[in-house]
Amino acid sequence: MSALIEARDPVVPLKSACAALGLARATLYRHRRAPVTRPASGPRRSPRRLSEAQRREVLAVLHEERFIDQPPAEVYAKLLDEGRYLCSVRTMHRLLAQAGESGERRAVRPKTHHAVPRLEATAPNQVWTWDITKLATLTRGVFLNLYVVLDLYSRFVVAWMLAARENSALAKQLLAEAIHRHGIEPGRLRVHQDRGAPMTARGFLDLLAELKVEPSYSRPR
Repeated sequence: MSALIEARDPVVPLKSACAALGLARATLYRHRRAPVTRPASGPRRSPRRLSEAQRREVLAVLHEERFIDQPPAEVYAKLLDEGRYLCSVRTMHRLLAQAGESGERRAVRPKTHHAVPRLEATAPNQVWTWDITKLATLTRGVFLNLYVVLDLYSRFVVAWMLAARENSALAKQLLAEAIHRHGIEPGRLRVHQDRGAPMTARGFLDLLAELKVEPSYSRPR
């Protein structure tokens, strides 16, 4: 049908010829255009694609001693400060992934396994456990700190204190007074706690060593 339209009398308008044959003008225009030929080698590649030499250069820079443990974003920013542009941050990530180096680039401490603490008490004053709890007040954003020391065997509160602050100095005072009041002999008591700042403070640990009290800690979580 498109051939008939092309061979029509020039007096007949193109619109009328297409309408008579039931052919859309867009179809005729499409047939007029030359077919687009694509290279047989495969899909088109971006002209901005890095060459193999450029890819090796980027990896060599990422492997430099000053960048070996730095993320691509920091490497990219440092190179821009030096007036150098190799590729985008996303391309750096892609090249590292293709090289099997997409994991954490910084030196990471190996994972450690902490044994679950097993505490057993067959009589009072063998194992104490303590913690600090926040108590809300009538003033919004203002809290009091409740220090409580429990005997593991009897669940008896051997010492407690209410304070406005949470620190190791108050924890030392509370524990030292409780040990003296209950007459705990050196080397007979074990104190269990979590890994909060007052519990791991050097002054608190020095007090336990001085009183010959064995410390016990929960696993990190």
